Amino acid sequence: MRGRRGFAGGEEAGEAGVLSREEIQARQAWRELGLTDYEYRLIVDGLGREPNWTELGMFSVLWSEHCAYKHSRLLLRQLPSQGKRVIQGPGENAGVLDIDEPVALAVRIESHNHPSFVEPFQGAATGIGGIVRDILAVGARPLALLDSLRFGDPALPLTRYLFGGVVSGIASYGNSIGVPTVGGEVAFAPAYTYNPLVNVMCLGLVRRDRLMKGQAVGAGNAVVLVGSPTGRDGIHGAGLLASRTFDEKAAEMRPAVQVGDPFMEKVVIEACLQALETGAVVGLQDLGAAGLTSACAETAARGGAGVEIDIRRVPRREPGMTPFEVMLSESQERMLLIVERGREEDVLAVFRRWDVPATVIGKVTGDGMFRVRDGDEVVAEVPAALLAAGSPAYSPLQVEPEEPARARQRRPGEVPVPTDEAFPAILEKLISSPGVASKEWVWRQYDHMVQINTVVAPGADAAVLRLKGSSRGIAVCTDGNGRWCYLDPRAGAAAAVAEAARNVACVGAEPIGLTNCLNFGSPEDPGVMWQFARVIEGMAEAARELGTPVTGGNVSFYNQTGKQAVYPTPVVGMVGLLGDVARVVTTGFKRCGDMVVLLGNPLQPDTDRGWQGLGGSEYLAVWHGLVAGQPPVPDLKAERALISLLVGAAREGILASAHDVSDGGLAVALAESCFAGCDAAPASGCSGGGDAPRGGGCVGVEVDIPVPSGVRPDAVLFGESTGRVVVSCRPGDWPRLDRLSRAVGVHAQPVGWVRGEHLRLSLNGRLLVDVPVARLRALWCQTIPRLAAG
Repeated sequence: MRGRRGFAGGEEAGEAGVLSREEIQARQAWRELGLTDYEYRLIVDGLGREPNWTELGMFSVLWSEHCAYKHSRLLLRQLPSQGKRVIQGPGENAGVLDIDEPVALAVRIESHNHPSFVEPFQGAATGIGGIVRDILAVGARPLALLDSLRFGDPALPLTRYLFGGVVSGIASYGNSIGVPTVGGEVAFAPAYTYNPLVNVMCLGLVRRDRLMKGQAVGAGNAVVLVGSPTGRDGIHGAGLLASRTFDEKAAEMRPAVQVGDPFMEKVVIEACLQALETGAVVGLQDLGAAGLTSACAETAARGGAGVEIDIRRVPRREPGMTPFEVMLSESQERMLLIVERGREEDVLAVFRRWDVPATVIGKVTGDGMFRVRDGDEVVAEVPAALLAAGSPAYSPLQVEPEEPARARQRRPGEVPVPTDEAFPAILEKLISSPGVASKEWVWRQYDHMVQINTVVAPGADAAVLRLKGSSRGIAVCTDGNGRWCYLDPRAGAAAAVAEAARNVACVGAEPIGLTNCLNFGSPEDPGVMWQFARVIEGMAEAARELGTPVTGGNVSFYNQTGKQAVYPTPVVGMVGLLGDVARVVTTGFKRCGDMVVLLGNPLQPDTDRGWQGLGGSEYLAVWHGLVAGQPPVPDLKAERALISLLVGAAREGILASAHDVSDGGLAVALAESCFAGCDAAPASGCSGGGDAPRGGGCVGVEVDIPVPSGVRPDAVLFGESTGRVVVSCRPGDWPRLDRLSRAVGVHAQPVGWVRGEHLRLSLNGRLLVDVPVARLRALWCQTIPRLAAG
């Protein structure tokens, strides 16, 4: 083997687009690839020589923020990742949880934010493809998808273009591969105008004896590349597109966006799963960010081994590609398999049957080096551990940003209390606002029933999936609130975990674990890093208290254009286990005459430091045009008790419906329970005993909320104070619900009845809202289709 200092291989000057070592130095080309001078010196020291052009490119992608988590990984250690159900935590392609079955649950969430701004359809589509391959890489069959989306001002043509393109991309790819999209969320705020957030989550089921790791083990074992041929799409996707802020040249980055082929993805999934059945595959890794470079270096580093490949064997769809381009390409629908020596043909035969390209491109070695050949020429040779895990970890300066601090410190008295006559208009404006309005236009484009596992479809507090051959089910949701985290990142992050756990509990499931996607501006901004650190603190505290360990996730920095960063937006993907899927609870009111009960602590004058749930609320933003105040601070012990009550009451069959109080407050929660009840209404209707035909009438509700002195009426109806759930039950079941709630220390207050076809809301006997549910529902349903139509 050549000595490192004497190694001179690789492309040299004269080949198009290739720089010699002298040109690299003269141009300080590492800066063009996103590396700092300090990082370049570390690379030189680690190699004992200067890197060539291909090696520099390889380091630029694996030492990018997107791949290396340089600014976040020290803080991420605070997140709890161990628990009684955690089989596999952070560090692999997906977390894996025990669900008391022969199969385990794989879970992961990822972002594809930057590509989705540059090219929304392909950016979102390939985000789906990538997260599905992450699940496949642990040996799991993909079970379901969710998406958490953020867009800018809905009045802008740019927002409508991005919104339509992203939703179409998700639908096109997910529907084509036969994986249902069963849930998610969509929010709008000006902070996301030039930096939309596209976070995608996937679940999968894996046999315990087939759980795979992304590692290269066994010197002499074969390295097999399968899937689509390699092209020039996606080069610099991780190193530049996803690891720096946008500027006026963002459109020029379109070639860095990957191009997806969902039909190839489908056969790659099936072929890989069948290949695992041979028992010859000992390692499995997807080719996502940084392509071949990442897949080979990471598997070698995890396995404590080396890898040698010959890129001349890599199937290509474009002529004249340089080693730099082959190694950095992020062409989609590719997987890397480590196959036992002597059993290569067993695996290759599987891929031939599926008509999927599969090629032995190299072997595992025992020297710890990642060696890249182009035929007889060595074009790159670096220590795998240095490349995959040797990047520096930074502890940047943290300074609380002034603007959100000022907004948080505003006084509740600055917000006028509306007159009684204004309440119906406020509710109608909230119901029709893009953040609250029905997202049915979105999820109707997704095939959410394929695989016929979906028990509770999109639009509920959480989706529910049956486990075939078992009475159990899986509940899953995504949650996050950027406004709250902007005003108080610690409280906002804790509230995101609490709401996600509460949502899966609303359908009757016990929360068992979470995955997260942390979306922020530039880590070079001390204010952003202060927000990030507080979010980690809040998320860690809530995850520990609620017993929901973090199984893995993603950090997406540089969601920023110029000085305008997105709201700090941690998205929580929560999964829960339902003991008996036949006991599932849904959102909608079911029967005329059912009792309506509000679970959770009642508002007090000093709740949320006097803001009583109004700080950072949808009401404050939509009606008053303000993002201000102290957002709700969750009482995590009370949240845990509430979750226990919901799960227990569902198990005993007490609850007819359950819906958490969140965006828009109690009034919106009651209205949404009515809307869902309209879908579930029996043919006899629910109009005070009348015989209104199905579709001709809607389920109504009459409530009267007792309000303590000093509590604002708009806070009662539109405040978003956490830890509250609206449930309904038969009057005869109320004593059992009351006993259960007392046993766990949860306040349960009967507030009204399911009856009529109006939403009638009173406070201390004073009627403030009396609106036909059908009118509200029409407003709720029309906003998003109109937005999409332009």
